[in-house]
Amino acid sequence: MDAAKLRALQTPLKEGYQKAPETALIPARAEAVIDPEDISCRVSTYAGTTISGLHPAAGGDGSKACSADMLMEALAACAGVTLKAVATAMRIDLKKAKVIAAGTWDVRGTLAVDREAPVGLTDVTLRFDIDSTADPKKIKKMIALTERYCVIYQTLAHPPKLTSELNLV
Repeated sequence: MDAAKLRALQTPLKEGYQKAPETALIPARAEAVIDPEDISCRVSTYAGTTISGLHPAAGGDGSKACSADMLMEALAACAGVTLKAVATAMRIDLKKAKVIAAGTWDVRGTLAVDREAPVGLTDVTLRFDIDSTADPKKIKKMIALTERYCVIYQTLAHPPKLTSELNLV
């Protein structure tokens, strides 16, 4: 897709959102169905069902997806799509591009081995491997815009209010 096609696709959407801002609030949702026989759950995705389970460091056998890895996959995917859209809009030719998301979590926190150990990912890094003949300043601007407009990057950089609800059925 070129910049003109992208603009043609997005211009009417942007105009609509300017006229009716409430239509720009897009819900995101995922559902995990717990397996009654295993420490795992099924999550339906656009690409099929993912079975998530314990990481080997927490007692899993490695055959199921790790939710921390899934979060990094979501970050890499969002940044990758955003990067391509920004590159297209800026008319930057990407001969080759790769986005790598990596984070670390301390299993002692989630296993309650050490109350001082954090529970959750820390030190998340997003790396862009870019092969392009574009001016390095333009590439740096492209990366800054990718970070600015990547939904998952911004969600992690500025965490939303998080609530939990219980529904006894």
